[in-house]
Amino acid sequence: MNVLIINCSPVKTGATAEIAAMAADRLSKRMNVKSICIDDNDFSFCRGCRSCHKTAKCVIDDDIAVIMNEFERADIILSVSPSYWADIPGQFKAFIDRCTPWCNTHEPHAAISGGKRGYTIALRTGPSMKECERVISSIEHFYGHLEIECGNHLGLCGVEYKEQALARKQEIEDFCDNIK
Repeated sequence: MNVLIINCSPVKTGATAEIAAMAADRLSKRMNVKSICIDDNDFSFCRGCRSCHKTAKCVIDDDIAVIMNEFERADIILSVSPSYWADIPGQFKAFIDRCTPWCNTHEPHAAISGGKRGYTIALRTGPSMKECERVISSIEHFYGHLEIECGNHLGLCGVEYKEQALARKQEIEDFCDNIK
């Protein structure tokens, strides 16, 4: 099994990266794991031209295809995202917007191979699970349009710094143990 773990935060060294690293460590004991940070890639915003609705290709040539090749290679995708103002970070939203050529909302559309499963870990600094649920909902909506079957998800409140993420290690490992 090939797993792609995406740090949906532009911060490569924060709590989200720490959680992604804990997940990678746990999953690598039984699966092939590749981890990326959304900020590792260079891509532009969607122009809204809708050319992809007719051609199943984007007119912009950048790293979106690189990321989508990783999606194709993976059997399992695990998105780890913080809450930025009660939703996914803008960088990850920009990525999702650029995935329109692969989404099942129009014909023709490009497609990744079927049978993939998507999992989500959402974190936020405050105590309300509602924001985590919104992050999870955004990511699972994206998975649905790529025809990735949604697996389980985990919401973690009260996590702003690495130390707080480390205190949740057992919960994260237990979640990872149920990824199949």
